[in-house]
Amino acid sequence: MIKVHSLRKQYGNNIVLRDISLSVARGEVLALIGPSGSGKSTLLRCLNLLVQPDGGQVRVGETRFDFNAGQRLPRDAEQARFRTTTGMVFQHFNLFPHMNVLQNVMEGPVTVLRQSRSQAAETARALVEKVGLSHKLDAFPNRLSGGEKQRVAIARALAMKPSVMLFDEVTSALDPELVGEVLNVMRDLAHEGMTMVIVTHEIGFAREMADRVLFMKGGVVVEEGPAHALIDHPQEAATQAFLSHFHLRHHAMSEDSHV
Repeated sequence: MIKVHSLRKQYGNNIVLRDISLSVARGEVLALIGPSGSGKSTLLRCLNLLVQPDGGQVRVGETRFDFNAGQRLPRDAEQARFRTTTGMVFQHFNLFPHMNVLQNVMEGPVTVLRQSRSQAAETARALVEKVGLSHKLDAFPNRLSGGEKQRVAIARALAMKPSVMLFDEVTSALDPELVGEVLNVMRDLAHEGMTMVIVTHEIGFAREMADRVLFMKGGVVVEEGPAHALIDHPQEAATQAFLSHFHLRHHAMSEDSHV
């Protein structure tokens, strides 16, 4: 479903991504973990061209872009069309403050996909119910908790009927008690077979829900493998050092799951 080959990105002298290659099968969940500044979010943004790579190739589904020297860069219209297939949810919710929940979820299908308002409203109601917020259809963002805003953002991304969902630290701005309600929605999507790439510091969630985990540091892939194997038994020293910060927390979560 996703294939990345020799992806490179730098800002001035700062090399953010160094020859990244990866693949994600249809229906697979890939978690990207690593310290801040390792290039995880930049990689995610390259997958839907919010950041344009300086080299390499990106393919999602049947659409492929080549960013190597001499290749024609995708036009704005091509990029916009491509992004409708890659739903992205950010750390900050970016909801339209002047629209209620229903209107926020409807806006993309009406404006971009040219759906009728009645069809978009029907889809939006179903998706808002899917994320557990059917009682908030008429609420405006300033009346929602952080967790509710993030669930609306997920519904809004799903309204575009994407083939891939990209999540960039979607729980990091939330109070701890609100994290679970967002992770539950993502868990449901994974069970339904949605192809997902998730940048997260929720190591317990990555271990539970991801098929594979990829550990990045300094703009390179240090280690990747099956989620349980990599998180429980990392092979590389850098991965071991990073995961050691989550060791006690991870075991506490594991013990709770057995109670």
